[in-house]
Amino acid sequence: MAKNKKPEEVKPGAPAWTATFSDLMNLLLCFFVLLFSMSSVDAAKYEEVAKSFAETFSIFEGGGTAIGDGVLVSNGVSQLNELSQYFSSMGVSASGKQDNEVNNNSESEEDATTNGGLEGSQDSTEAGQSGSEEIEEVKEELTEAQLKASEELAEKIEEAIEESSLGREIDIDYTSQYVLLTMNGSLLFDSGSATIKDDAKPVLNKLGQILERYAQDTIEIEGHTDNVPIGGHGQFASNDELSGARALSVFHYIIDTTLLDPSHIKHSGRGEYVPIADNSTPEGRAKNRRVEIKIYNELADAS
Repeated sequence: MAKNKKPEEVKPGAPAWTATFSDLMNLLLCFFVLLFSMSSVDAAKYEEVAKSFAETFSIFEGGGTAIGDGVLVSNGVSQLNELSQYFSSMGVSASGKQDNEVNNNSESEEDATTNGGLEGSQDSTEAGQSGSEEIEEVKEELTEAQLKASEELAEKIEEAIEESSLGREIDIDYTSQYVLLTMNGSLLFDSGSATIKDDAKPVLNKLGQILERYAQDTIEIEGHTDNVPIGGHGQFASNDELSGARALSVFHYIIDTTLLDPSHIKHSGRGEYVPIADNSTPEGRAKNRRVEIKIYNELADAS
């Protein structure tokens, strides 16, 4: 009679291989979650995650490299093109030498990660627009402040000019950078000459007193001419030389008759290149032959 086989004893609990399989599945899940989170990188959150990994596992020492281009998992998730940068940045952040120039625009081919990437890109665009708007607002506020400073300075100088009875000899205007005083060239010089006429010296004396009272910042003296060429027999070879010499003459006279600091005064000849009237008429040419004095306000950049 055949002996009955003793049934095989079934050990309690799951087979041993299931533990290894479960660990593998957990690692894969964590890996895919990490890839998904990197598809749209938020700099602050990213560095928190990197620091947490570095402190917990001590696996990021700064300087890891990517595994190369190509498909990471079959036709599903594509390898991140900038993975080496992300990996290296993790280690740098863990050692306290953070690199704030992490690429926030990594592209992904998965539909879910694409949405996240678009949101990140939109946030970056909005942040850039907001920054540009703030810069424009600051520029507008600065321009308004400069314009107000020039206006207040122009009012004081205009009042002083009227008190000195120079209203007919000097025209006054202003911009956001400076107050502009304009004197006709025929008032100061004879034709083709850079020598100040005796009749013009009382005007310059009064003007010098006004400059001493109200010009604590940069002063710029500019000479201008019309476009009529100078003959070869004169003292100056061109309108450029004539305009520069006239500006220099006014500069020397003001320095000699006032206590103004010469280091705060500039002079230049602009020739015929900055007309304020039509050179085709005698009246226009007369207006273009002029000397301008620019008094910069305290908020202006006169460098």
